[in-house]
Amino acid sequence: MSAKPLGLLAQFETAADIMNAALAVRDAGFKKWDVFTPFPIHGMDDAMALPNSKVGYFTFAGGLTGFFTGMSMIWFMNKFDYPLVVGGKPLFTPLFAFPVSYELTILLSAFGTLFGLALLNRLPKLHNPLFASERFKRATNDKFFVFVETADPKFSETETRALLEKLGASAIEEIQDTKD
Repeated sequence: MSAKPLGLLAQFETAADIMNAALAVRDAGFKKWDVFTPFPIHGMDDAMALPNSKVGYFTFAGGLTGFFTGMSMIWFMNKFDYPLVVGGKPLFTPLFAFPVSYELTILLSAFGTLFGLALLNRLPKLHNPLFASERFKRATNDKFFVFVETADPKFSETETRALLEKLGASAIEEIQDTKD
């Protein structure tokens, strides 16, 4: 089994420390890095310069598909599949098709959101080398982490380590991928 270096994991003690570290890493020009915290930190998206999520497009596409599927389904059934005139009412009106269309809009919006999240987050991800780190297990409890990847064009082990030390990291660990 060969170990391939993936990046540096720096541990910080407080939410203020991780916010300052995120701002500094962003300002240093890194593009491939992430922050792990035990709870959401207000303003972290801006500190990391993250763009708006694209999941809304999947939700909208699912909702639009659901609405038009419901309308088309009721129209086809009433107009062609089983045209039954009852009391002189028209074979199709959007008013009668609305409940089915509404429910399909909600259902397919939810599926669009679910599948959009899975696709954009590249799920399922069955292996993450960070999980092998004993220190990283505290990310869900009380510690804050910045992970800078070696795949980043600006990454240099000595300079990146020096930056993280200067920011006040309490521990810095090299993460390696031992998966074949």
